[in-house]
Amino acid sequence: MLDLAGGIKMIKKLSNFFVGMVERWIPDPLVIAALLTALVLVLSVTVADFGVVETVDAWGGSFWSLLRFTGQMILILVFGHALAGTPPTRRLLQSAAERINTARGAYIIVCFVTAITALFSWGLALVVGAIFARTVAESLKAKNVAVHYPLLVASSYAGFVVWHQGLSGSIPLVVNTPSHFLEGTIGMIPVAATIFSPINMAVAFLILLTLPFVMASQAPSISDCNPLPDHLDSDQSDHSSLGSGQGADAVVHSKGSPAERIENSRGLNVFLVLLGVAYLGVFFIRDGGSLNLDILNFMFLLAGLALSRSPKEYLELLTDAAKVIGPFLIQYPLYAGLMGVMAASGLGAMVVDFFVSIASAESLPILSFVSAGVLNIFIPSGGGQWAVQGPIVVNAALALGADMPRVVMAVAWGDQWTNMIQPLFAIPLLAIAGLHIRDIMGYCVIALLYTGVVFVAALALF
Repeated sequence: MLDLAGGIKMIKKLSNFFVGMVERWIPDPLVIAALLTALVLVLSVTVADFGVVETVDAWGGSFWSLLRFTGQMILILVFGHALAGTPPTRRLLQSAAERINTARGAYIIVCFVTAITALFSWGLALVVGAIFARTVAESLKAKNVAVHYPLLVASSYAGFVVWHQGLSGSIPLVVNTPSHFLEGTIGMIPVAATIFSPINMAVAFLILLTLPFVMASQAPSISDCNPLPDHLDSDQSDHSSLGSGQGADAVVHSKGSPAERIENSRGLNVFLVLLGVAYLGVFFIRDGGSLNLDILNFMFLLAGLALSRSPKEYLELLTDAAKVIGPFLIQYPLYAGLMGVMAASGLGAMVVDFFVSIASAESLPILSFVSAGVLNIFIPSGGGQWAVQGPIVVNAALALGADMPRVVMAVAWGDQWTNMIQPLFAIPLLAIAGLHIRDIMGYCVIALLYTGVVFVAALALF
């Protein structure tokens, strides 16, 4: 059995291999989306025997089907960015970051923070993890502590791998929603049997405690570390896409015209925040609402307004944040079109059918997990993937007598698992961090391999 030093050496060797391969071969996320689209179009015609005209129609007809989700993701990034740019938030993040004094501690803590946040809200985790990683990098740079910035950001993103096991997991929440599209087949499955099941909580806890150390074990030597670039360091640049609070501090509270006094008045912020809090009270207390992307964005907005000193200050923060949203505007529609072809041509069903056809009651959860991981590369949306995969695995589970909640969670685990190598959900993190997907994916492959072993072992043994 390998000792600890031998295990770390093996992980570093694998990490170096994947980092080198990714840096050489992985293109821009937009190129990846375009290449995946081309592959799916060809497979639709040649493998699924779907007509050329029908394939093109399915692609174009679905191209704008994720507009609502695209808007939600853009607002998460913009409102989260603006919130992080307010002086109180910056001081809080910097205070937390300043308590970290070693590179190893940085890799471990940023991964742990993202994972904990992801168990409450995946949208919040993407923003909080990226901002905290960048703030930690700034703090360590000021202390002259060598830290490998790409690995630090990769460690943050790796923590995202548990999001579907938490309170915002879309698939377990869907099957616990009245009138969901499979209710006539499986009824409603309570979260006590999915999110809060012993196996799900145990696996999430195990990953939470071990994955940060796996990420830290990939750390290069001090001489090979790539620190935070100067142009991303808010302490060394006049402008930062993250926002340093300098622009906010520079707001002039003019005593000039009435318009200027209103722009620089805190009163309008207070009014909007109180109105928003009142609505949240109605939504959660009276109507029994639950956290979703719209409410999360609403809370980001209110928090940003509450922590900024005037409408003018907040608008400056929003303007600064909006400069990083460009990649969303084309990549999400491309994936929406790709998803449309996968569903209409039957390619998605073919992937799932292949794994289900060789399954038994015992192996179905494992094969559902693997097929979900494969399908997630082409349909990187939990809800969209469940619409394609759900009916097939549910009917297979009924026919084979498999454990239905376990099969449902196996699909959820597979969906979150290959996000480590699917660039769509990394876009917000990369935009905040100022990195390219090839900078972090080699390290994320190690997270994929490690968590894959954990997930499969849990499904096989328990």
